[in-house]
Amino acid sequence: MPKRILQGVVTSDANAQTVTVSVERRFKHPVMQKTIRKSKKYRAHDENNTYKVGDAVRIIECAPKSKTKRWEVLEA
Repeated sequence: MPKRILQGVVTSDANAQTVTVSVERRFKHPVMQKTIRKSKKYRAHDENNTYKVGDAVRIIECAPKSKTKRWEVLEA
């Protein structure tokens, strides 16, 4: 099974080697046909603390690195 790749914006870089990435998805409501925006936060591994708040990054699924981290930063 291929690993998922998501694109989002860094919302926090307070923890060591970790960034919080907010990923937004858009879809049409099944009945109202209005476009809806939903966002979800993922905690991703950032080995060298390279990324700062506001950076657009791509993250990829990986083996669990900690209790909450299941993603790692692929590139900016």
